[in-house]
Amino acid sequence: MTFELLLVLAAGLFSIGLFGALSQQSIVMIMMGIELMIGGIIVAVADFWRFLAPTVGSGQVVIVAAVVAMAVEMAMGFAVTTAIYRARQVDMTDMAEDLRG
Repeated sequence: MTFELLLVLAAGLFSIGLFGALSQQSIVMIMMGIELMIGGIIVAVADFWRFLAPTVGSGQVVIVAAVVAMAVEMAMGFAVTTAIYRARQVDMTDMAEDLRG
């Protein structure tokens, strides 16, 4: 695949994720949108790394760090969502807003 095609793929993933995160009310769907956005960023970073300096290992470190951050974010997000749902039977962001007090 060419450099430009992979950047279009990354922009598409990021855009779909942004739309999903901003248009949904379900906490799980918002987290899925955020995951698509992070996936788009990972594709863009990998493409830039392959284009600019394929022999340098620092690009791989950034990609692995992003994947680890994505996994940690999802684990924590689902743990918090599960805890909120078990405590109050709340799975939508509008209802979760009342949990501040």
